[in-house]
Amino acid sequence: MTTRLAVGVICAFLPLAAWAVEEPGGYRMEEFRDPVPDTLSGATVVGPEDAHDLWETGNVAFVDVLPQAPKPAGLPEGTLWRDKKRNSIPGAIWLPNVGYGALADSYHAYFQAGLEKVTGGDRDHPVLFFCLENCWMSWNAAKRALEYGYSSVYWLPEGTDGWALWDYPLAEVKAEPEPGAE
Repeated sequence: MTTRLAVGVICAFLPLAAWAVEEPGGYRMEEFRDPVPDTLSGATVVGPEDAHDLWETGNVAFVDVLPQAPKPAGLPEGTLWRDKKRNSIPGAIWLPNVGYGALADSYHAYFQAGLEKVTGGDRDHPVLFFCLENCWMSWNAAKRALEYGYSSVYWLPEGTDGWALWDYPLAEVKAEPEPGAE
């Protein structure tokens, strides 16, 4: 009877263990819309309520890293191209495509310039990264900011999905011009 009980308890918790995601040593290189870890070494992980409290202080730079599809090359002359609208946390800067696992030098420079803009060049200035729920882009971006030397890094794993779930405000944002943008 004791063995059956022990096996039953173990089996009951196996599904929970299967959902736990370990923090990798490096960047996530693919499958960016997958469950994310609960941790990011060196950063403070926050939920929507804590993020909202930080937002209300006005002392934390919010950085949205949702990727944005580029305008396709070689479109016929006269073709209209409209970027997809992004509703984000009000006051956030949108730095698309900086959350990929590997970045070209131009994107490192773009990301660093964006961070410098929102922090005034102060690497101790608090900065919070987000994307969507279960999006590795924000995890990668926050990890990269730590490697750039930022010391007060927050990560909101639920992103704008979690923010909106709490009925916090959203506002349309425009992406910062990317390297090589027209």
